[in-house]
Amino acid sequence: MIHAGRQYFTVAITLAALGLVSACGTDSIQSEARYPTGADRAATGGDNIYDKPDSIFGGNGLAGIFGSKKSAAEDDSGIGVNSFLWRAALDTVSFMPLASADPFGGVILTDWYSPAENANERVKINVFIMGRQLRSDGVRVRVFKQTAGPNGWVDTDVSAETTRKLEDTILTRARQMRVAQINE
Repeated sequence: MIHAGRQYFTVAITLAALGLVSACGTDSIQSEARYPTGADRAATGGDNIYDKPDSIFGGNGLAGIFGSKKSAAEDDSGIGVNSFLWRAALDTVSFMPLASADPFGGVILTDWYSPAENANERVKINVFIMGRQLRSDGVRVRVFKQTAGPNGWVDTDVSAETTRKLEDTILTRARQMRVAQINE
């Protein structure tokens, strides 16, 4: 009785294997996917299954899937914040050494910088890009200033006007970049 059970089990496994192997018949060779070429499009007059947008996500990429209606000029490349504000902020602080720059979080941190004309003073700037829109409240700047004292570097106050001027400089540069892109 045990021997018959093994025979049934062996027969069942063999039939299952044959079923799987037969599924891999010659029909799959005919339906094998192939990469579309320009010749395929020309041969059919361009009206075939290959006439789809070049992206696997459609003409608008991932934005098209989630329903975004932005035009190419409004799209901000691949970074997480407004690209104009990001590039303008980098341009504005480019004279200083960068400690960190995160384009997805919108954070630019500079290292301490001492101007050549005043080696007893040093400045550090943190820039925060607040969103994906080019708006006047889309950038925040923090300025830290220290002066050399007898016991080392001492923090000094920075006027609100200084931070506002830096924010205005970044916003002005971002608008210039935006206008230049529109006029291209």
